[in-house]
Amino acid sequence: MDPVIAQKSPYAAQVEAGKSYYWCSCGQSRNQPFCDGTHKGSGFAPVKFDATETKTVYFCGCKHSANKPLCDGGHKALA
Repeated sequence: MDPVIAQKSPYAAQVEAGKSYYWCSCGQSRNQPFCDGTHKGSGFAPVKFDATETKTVYFCGCKHSANKPLCDGGHKALA
C-alpha cells in the first residue's frame, strides 16, 4: 500500500534542539508533516526525528523520500 501524497514539495519546519518530532508516513494526518494518529490500523507508523540543533529542516511532503523523514527531492519524479 502506498502512502497518500500530502503535497509534492517539502514542509519547512522549525525544530528545537533536544526535542523529538514524529513525521507522518501515511500522508493522511491533518497536522502535516507531523503525525496525528490517523494512520492507526493502516500498517503505517510515524517516523521519529530527534533534533540535534535548533534550525529549519525540510520534512518530506510526498512521503516517497529515500531519506525519510527528510526531503530528498524525490517529489520531482512523481507524476
